[in-house]
Amino acid sequence: MIVHGRCHCGGISYEAEIDPARVSACHCTDCQRLSGSPYRVSVPAPRETFRLLQGTPRTYVKTADSGNQRIHAFCPVCAAPVYASAVSDPPFYSLRVGCLDERASLPPQRQIWCKSAVGWSGDLRDVPRVERQ
Repeated sequence: MIVHGRCHCGGISYEAEIDPARVSACHCTDCQRLSGSPYRVSVPAPRETFRLLQGTPRTYVKTADSGNQRIHAFCPVCAAPVYASAVSDPPFYSLRVGCLDERASLPPQRQIWCKSAVGWSGDLRDVPRVERQ
């Protein structure tokens, strides 16, 4: 599936080919802090299919508790996350599903780091809903 992404301000845009069966929701504490949410949904895009169409993301390297390092790329203007990847010669870019135009068609197919999951994040069916704020 071809997907199209952009940051919140529109300064960065990109496209890639992904496999919808590989969409994951991650509950690790890094993803919680980086997303400002109880989990982050992402999908890997093979390096050879990822094309930056506009803008240049800023990056920084995060070292996990395991010692693994990942590059995190984001818009230098609005700070919207674009991707994460290995530091050198990444085989794929982990795209942030919330930034993809096709996000409604990309439900998570698995959850990872569930031991860090916020207890209430699993079921919001009974929480009152409002169509607009």
